[in-house]
Amino acid sequence: MQKAYKSGFVSIIGRPNVGKSTLLNQVVGQKVAIMSDKPQTTRNKIHGVYTTDSMQIVFLDTPGIHKPQSKLGDYMMKVAESTLREVDAVLFLVDVADGLGGGDRYIIEQLKKVQTPVILGLNKIDKVQPEELLPVIAAYKDLYPFAEIVPISAINGSNVNTLLEQIGKYLEEGPQYYPEDQVTDHPEQFVCAELIREKILHLTREEIPHSIAVTIEQMKVEPNGVVHIGAVIFVERDSQKGIIIGKRGALLKEIGQKARYDIEALLGSKTFLELWVKVKKDWRNQERVLRDLGFREE
Repeated sequence: MQKAYKSGFVSIIGRPNVGKSTLLNQVVGQKVAIMSDKPQTTRNKIHGVYTTDSMQIVFLDTPGIHKPQSKLGDYMMKVAESTLREVDAVLFLVDVADGLGGGDRYIIEQLKKVQTPVILGLNKIDKVQPEELLPVIAAYKDLYPFAEIVPISAINGSNVNTLLEQIGKYLEEGPQYYPEDQVTDHPEQFVCAELIREKILHLTREEIPHSIAVTIEQMKVEPNGVVHIGAVIFVERDSQKGIIIGKRGALLKEIGQKARYDIEALLGSKTFLELWVKVKKDWRNQERVLRDLGFREE
């Protein structure tokens, strides 16, 4: 007799920079969430889809839970906290190399408000000795009755299959929501904009990473098969515009080259990428601008 098909939605939560996006990309087998060592890299709910013959897990990679500093920060927190109530299970990812911190305690307090089963993923086990794990597990167990505790390394895929099997135990019988070859529900424009933003995060420092937003203004396939993409990078101040463009346009050119490489891998076709930089003063605190840039509460 054939086993019943199971499916469901799982929210990945955790402090900024514990490896949520790395894990999501590892699970689906390609880049759907951008990665950076800067906090607050993920701003929207990113959906990643993992499908097998027996189950489908739709992962929501949420913004890292933190104390908000702007209207954009408020939006990110509402998104992260609202998903806890909407899903079949919660995957709480922590960095074992960092140890249990105040941010983790804050998240555990939020988890106590929901009835959803919570699986603790101990990430970055490649950075610690095996005997160092036991005290970490004991510390977390004292704070919350986790449904499962699974040590993993998202970066090299170690024990990730075990984690997926454990999550599968908490899914109900259900339909396959997405075709088996689909790994995200975000339109290609969204992923392309995120890939451009990722390159800016990698190549800039100080206040720049948090003050940028990227929108795709046009995306069309030319008769020769080349995909023509026009994207706008928004910054908050004229001085930031100068930094992004760089001396004689050098930094903007480097951003474009690196982003195009990833976008071509995503789309599977040659791409012509045009980038413009525009100033939208204090956009992170303007609700209308946030809505225009796609930061809408569901």
